Amino acid sequence: MSPEPQPPVALTEGKLSLRFWLQMLKTTRFLENGMREMLRLEFDTTLPRFDVMAMLERSGHGLKMSELSRQLMVSNGNVTGIVDRLVADGLVVRCSVEGDKRATVVRLTPKGEEDFGRMAARHADWVAGQIGDIPAQDMRRAITMMSDIRRTGR
Repeated sequence: MSPEPQPPVALTEGKLSLRFWLQMLKTTRFLENGMREMLRLEFDTTLPRFDVMAMLERSGHGLKMSELSRQLMVSNGNVTGIVDRLVADGLVVRCSVEGDKRATVVRLTPKGEEDFGRMAARHADWVAGQIGDIPAQDMRRAITMMSDIRRTGR
């Protein structure tokens, strides 16, 4: 008589947390890499440029360089280089801030708004194509879990 199969060893809470984190990281990298490729092939642009334009579009009135940097969680130097290239391409403008000679606000130009509108529509379609088969209830639960992680994180 052969021995009974043993049930798999339960993951400890710590190992389960690590496995969960690794899966989130792998999934984020997979989606980010796909997004980078789509933006490069279809719009000849980069994800950082898209992110800057998205922040500016979302603000509705433009943002100071320091605010862009803070929201994107990158250094001022990184944002400056991206904005310089967007200015050169006619997609954004720098405007001086009244009362503060050192500060500038960055705004989308009409061409920038138009180009970003096309990219944003394609971005939404691409994301839906990647995760659209996941039931809405599961997506809501995942959103709640990730919000909880950020809220309770130490």
